[in-house]
Amino acid sequence: MYRIKDNQPEFFLAHPGGPYFFKKDSGHWTIPKGEPDEDENVDLLVTALREFKEETGIIPVGDFVPLGAVLQKGGKEVHCWAFEGDIPPNYRHECNIFEEEWPPNSGEFREFPEIDKVDFFGIEEAKVKIKAAQIPLLVRLLEFLKKNENLKKDPADS
Repeated sequence: MYRIKDNQPEFFLAHPGGPYFFKKDSGHWTIPKGEPDEDENVDLLVTALREFKEETGIIPVGDFVPLGAVLQKGGKEVHCWAFEGDIPPNYRHECNIFEEEWPPNSGEFREFPEIDKVDFFGIEEAKVKIKAAQIPLLVRLLEFLKKNENLKKDPADS
């Protein structure tokens, strides 16, 4: 999801939940994403829409812009679509929960949110926050916005 604020794009990113990411920030945020269900393997956009809602609690609507795929460090291929939107008024982050043994090797299991926080960032901050392998997705969206004149030229530049 992206929005245009003061004629500049802002990118919606999610911070992974759980004990391993609690104190990690730069280079760990991500686009909301996930794995296809067995019946979704034909239409990855369906997966993207479902996962966005499950990880953020926000129902994605609008025109979906295909941004292609990137290959992450661990070999996972991530397909991405962008859409213009914003955080709904009175938004309270809700997402799926997962169970993790914590502390490690303790035999005790705790529940953690898949995503513990979400926010919008301008391009420079988003490039610092997001996983390095996903930066091309931000760049592709910027190129799309400029090409389609979603970003109006500043009158001072004329």
